Amino acid sequence: MVHFATITTAIHHHLRRQIRTFVNARVKWVRDPYLDAAVEKEKNLKSLLSLKNLIISHPSKAPPLRTISPLKPQLNLPTTALKFIQNYPFVFKTFRPPIPLSTLHVKLTPNAESLHNDETLFLNLSHYRKDLAQRLAKLLMLTRANRLPFFVINRFKFDLGLPHDYLLSFLPEFPEYFQICQMGFKGADGREVFGLELVKWRKDLAVSVVEKGAKREDFGGGKRVHIRYLMNLPRGFDLQKKVKIWAEEWQNLPYISPYEDAFHLAPNTDQAEKWTVGVIHELLSLLISKKTERETIYCLGDYLGFGIRFRKALAHHPGIFYLSNKIRTHTIVLREAFNKNILIEKHPLMRMRYKYISLMNKVLRRGIPINAAALRHRKRLASVKAANSKRMKQVKSIEPKED
Repeated sequence: MVHFATITTAIHHHLRRQIRTFVNARVKWVRDPYLDAAVEKEKNLKSLLSLKNLIISHPSKAPPLRTISPLKPQLNLPTTALKFIQNYPFVFKTFRPPIPLSTLHVKLTPNAESLHNDETLFLNLSHYRKDLAQRLAKLLMLTRANRLPFFVINRFKFDLGLPHDYLLSFLPEFPEYFQICQMGFKGADGREVFGLELVKWRKDLAVSVVEKGAKREDFGGGKRVHIRYLMNLPRGFDLQKKVKIWAEEWQNLPYISPYEDAFHLAPNTDQAEKWTVGVIHELLSLLISKKTERETIYCLGDYLGFGIRFRKALAHHPGIFYLSNKIRTHTIVLREAFNKNILIEKHPLMRMRYKYISLMNKVLRRGIPINAAALRHRKRLASVKAANSKRMKQVKSIEPKED
């Protein structure tokens, strides 16, 4: 016999799928200094690795500076090539070959070249390449057609950890996973657009990261996945009461896997938004740094037909996603992946990238290597000390003098 309360609950959940109840309240943005620090830590890393790959791919591994300078836009360098190179003396070294009228050349320092060799060994490990193939396959499985144009995939190349020449050095190794296909439309230049297609659906991969850790609970005589997203709000963030009530009810809605096609749901319903959040959550979970540029997410959402729904989901759920405006861009961060500014589960490739960051942070001062972050910290302390000393002098100058 089915209890009345069970029927009422089932009806309530059915209605919640059909209506939009997000309250007309502004969800304010509050800066999270820890996640900002996690983003800022990787400032210029992508550009530096692109330049490193360019240098190492040159036949001599020491190209002339004049061949690098025109590539500033492609490498996304924030300044001139020479100045960028000089900013990282423990990664790059400039020199002139011992021939008359030679121009400036660039090569990697021994430490950077050694790190590159370690990275190359790691990238060629079979278990890493299989992990990468599975994460790329899961990205394709988030789409209805199980395929994506290369212009979308390329936006995720760095965040997935794909080799810069993955078309030649990686894809041919996995013919059972991928095949190159025509997308059926032409680009702005009038040429046919090509993409990557999944050879066959892989049921074993169609499990989201949140489903793996979810509890199964009894519901109406059956089993369902009960998922409540982790909500990590920074200090100073206070949701309005009506937003808290809405968020609590929204959390209790049924979970739909991001690997299911739920486009049949009315787009402006709470249930559709929970599915949309699940798609973005899974997408960020596939990336080795658990974050990516906002425009990269928008690009995927627009191509898949989500349109404004990605934008609304990111704005409505600041406890799940954080928007950082550091390093000259906007970055979407998966909050639960971080403990303050520390990535909780570090992918082996991220550990390798942190080693590059360590080299980037070293500078020469009076010929002695010193950590740039430590130097900046000392300067801040000196600045605070000077400001306090100035204030104390001002206070003493206005104190009444004794007769």
